[in-house]
Amino acid sequence: MALPSRPSAAAHDIPATAAVFVFAKPEGERLRLIVRVPLQSMRDMDVPTRSPGYLDLTLVGPELVTAAQLWIAEYIELFEDDRQIASPQVVATRISLPSDRSFTNYESALANVTGPAMPASTDLPWQQAMLDVLLEYRIGSDRSRFSIRPGLAHLGVRTTTVLRFLPPGGSERAFEYVGNPGLVRLDPRWHQAALRFVRLGFFHILDGIDHLLFVFCLVIPIRRLRPLIAVVTSFTVAHSITLIASAAGFAPNALWFPPLIEALIALSIVYMAFENIVGAKLDRRWLIAFGFGLVHGFGFSFVLQQSLQFAGSHLITSLLAFNVGVELGQILVLLVALPILAFAFRRVVAERIGTIMLSALVAHTAWHWLTDRVATLRQHPFTWPAFDMGLVVTAMRTLLLILVISGAVWILYGLVGRLMRSGADGKSAAGAGR
Repeated sequence: MALPSRPSAAAHDIPATAAVFVFAKPEGERLRLIVRVPLQSMRDMDVPTRSPGYLDLTLVGPELVTAAQLWIAEYIELFEDDRQIASPQVVATRISLPSDRSFTNYESALANVTGPAMPASTDLPWQQAMLDVLLEYRIGSDRSRFSIRPGLAHLGVRTTTVLRFLPPGGSERAFEYVGNPGLVRLDPRWHQAALRFVRLGFFHILDGIDHLLFVFCLVIPIRRLRPLIAVVTSFTVAHSITLIASAAGFAPNALWFPPLIEALIALSIVYMAFENIVGAKLDRRWLIAFGFGLVHGFGFSFVLQQSLQFAGSHLITSLLAFNVGVELGQILVLLVALPILAFAFRRVVAERIGTIMLSALVAHTAWHWLTDRVATLRQHPFTWPAFDMGLVVTAMRTLLLILVISGAVWILYGLVGRLMRSGADGKSAAGAGR
C-alpha cells in the first residue's frame, strides 16, 4: 500500500513587503555573502509542512539549497575591480525564527547560518520562517575594490534591503535601499562617486517637473543673455547653499519640514507665474531667484539623503557632482525652451500675450499642487522645540547659515551689478559707434 504523501505549501505569491539583510565580507581569497530573506519569498517552492501548517524541518533541508541558488544567488552579481566574479557556492542554509537576533552583526550571523539546525520539533508557521544563506565567491584579494548589483526586488512587492560591507581593516559601511539600486560600488573611487551623482542630479532635475516649471517661469520674460546669466547663477548658488547645508545637518529633521518645503516650492511657481502675468521687474528677478532657490535646495536634499550612502568617503565630491548634474539638466532645458519661446513669440503669438497665457497655465497647475501640499502639511502640526542645549546648537547653526546666505547675497549683488553695467556700457558703445 502506498504511503500517504506529506502535506506541503504549494507555489505561492510573494509577500507584500520583504526585509532582506546582507553581510558582505572579503577574507583572503574568498568573499562571504550572508543573506537573510523570508522563506515565503521563495516562489515556486513546495514547502513541506505538518499539521496545522507548521514547517516540517525534517524534510525542508534539500529544498533550501535549490531555493537559495535559484532565487538568491542567481540574482546577485559581484565584481572585483570591475571584473565580474564567477557564480558562488551555496555553503550553508538554515531556517531561523523571525525573532532571531543573530543578524545584528557579521560574527553572530555567520555562527547562526553555519551552526546546528533548529530542533525538528519546533512549531514554526512556514509563512513566518526566515531563510539564512551563506554564499562564497572566489576572489583574487580581499584588498580589491568590490561592487555588487543586487537584484532581489523580486522577493517582495516592496523589498527593503540592508546591506553591510566589512572591508578588511576598515569600518563597516551600511547601505539601505528599496528595490534594485543598480550597481553599488562598496568602496568607490572619487571619480566613480562623482559620475554617479552627476547622473543622479541630471535625471532628478529632468524628472522634477516642479523645479523645471519654476525655472521656466523665471526665464519666460527674459530675452537678453546677461540677465539670464544673473538669474540662473543666483538660483544655482542659492540651491547649492541649502543643499550642502542640509547634507551637513543644518536642516530641521521634524516631520513637518519636508511637506513645508514642498508647499513652498509650489508657492514659488505660483508667485513667479503671477509676477509674469502682472509684469515682471527683471532688475530684481535675480534676487527672487536666489530666495526661492534656497527653498528648492532643501527640496533637492530630500532626494539626496538616501543616495549619499553610495558616496563612500567622498561626501563633498558627491554633493558638488550632484549640483553639476542639476546645472547640466537646467542648461539642457534652457537650450531647448528658450529657442522655442523666441520662435513662438516672434511667429505665433505676441510676446506679452504669450507670456500671460503660458504663465496662467503654469499657475493653474501649481495652484493645485499648492492646495494638495498644504493639506499634507496640515497633517504634520508644528510643535515648539524644548528649550535645551539642542535648541541652542540649532540656533547657532541657523545663525551660521544666515551669515553664509547674507555673504552670498552681498557677493552676488556686486557681481550682478557689474554684469548689468557692463551690458549697458556695451550697448551704449554700440549706439555711439552707429
